[in-house]
Amino acid sequence: MGFPVADWLYYVSSESRTGMNGYQRIKAALEGRRADRIPVMLHNFMLAAREAGYSMEEFRNDPRKIADAFIQAVERYEYDGILVDIDTVTLAGAVGVPVDFPQDAPARCEVGCLKSIDEVDSLPPVDIARYKYVQIWLEAVHRLKDYFADEIYIRGNCDQAPFSLASMMRGAQDWYIDIALNEEKALQLLEYCSIATCQFITLMAETGADMLSNGDSPAGPQMISPAMYRKFALPYEQKVIATAHSYDLPYALHICGNTDSILPSMLESGADALELDQETDAPLAHDLMKDKATFIGNIEPGGVLTFGTVDDVKRKTEEIITLFADTPRFILNAGCAIPATAPSENIRAMIATARRY
Repeated sequence: MGFPVADWLYYVSSESRTGMNGYQRIKAALEGRRADRIPVMLHNFMLAAREAGYSMEEFRNDPRKIADAFIQAVERYEYDGILVDIDTVTLAGAVGVPVDFPQDAPARCEVGCLKSIDEVDSLPPVDIARYKYVQIWLEAVHRLKDYFADEIYIRGNCDQAPFSLASMMRGAQDWYIDIALNEEKALQLLEYCSIATCQFITLMAETGADMLSNGDSPAGPQMISPAMYRKFALPYEQKVIATAHSYDLPYALHICGNTDSILPSMLESGADALELDQETDAPLAHDLMKDKATFIGNIEPGGVLTFGTVDDVKRKTEEIITLFADTPRFILNAGCAIPATAPSENIRAMIATARRY
């Protein structure tokens, strides 16, 4: 599992200390090549908006402000890769789920748009491009790519994977009942959601983004069994990832919580990277992923980055860097979205610690 950081430093200094930029560092980690230093990508859209002086309402409605917030964040913290995220319900809104738009929090949905799973038979054709917030998201990514070109790596997140989107269309509780009692209709809804997610992947690829990703946390083992994950989530993740790869773009899959029991299945998805949080056994992830996919994570966004001390942040960052010191397939990030209230000194401490290597 890992070898001394001094050994990692030897390999870097002797093989690859070539003055890479952020784009090159992230690209190297995804391709299994040594970067000149630990690559850093931040999942910081809420923090970026706050530090730029924008409410979430202003942020989500203006692609120029979205781009500006991330540009300011890169200038402030000097990290390597931007994860362009806005909320976790844009695809849901695009397929008809009622969405609430708080002034100072990301958009959210509390009820589904299908009162019965049988309504899947009468769903309209999928066309997410008509939805305002999809277009805003795409334009923001396009602006960032134009601004940074090949200096900073741009990851265009594409919101929800099909299983997650289906859970929003039905409401989580009803959806879990559906997959247990009405498999045929549940699979039909998953096919519909796959079309929506793949449309977003295609549209995002056209922005010039360097990488694509989705989240599928409702499919994690804290919600469904590993066998159900393989039946109802994995095949549809594979469709989405195949679509990303058809554009020659790498792909990251994110699932929150303890994913230990499904890590081998997640690797079967074909994802180039897995973004995992602190609940997953990091040594296990290291052993399973080392030569197969890039690990992205996994500093705790709440307890450590938001409420921890600078020393806490440094210690946790050292631990994860040391664990992955024997593989180039590592990108430092929080395990999930960083809260808007995270202290800037903690973000700086995480990045400064990484810059020592």
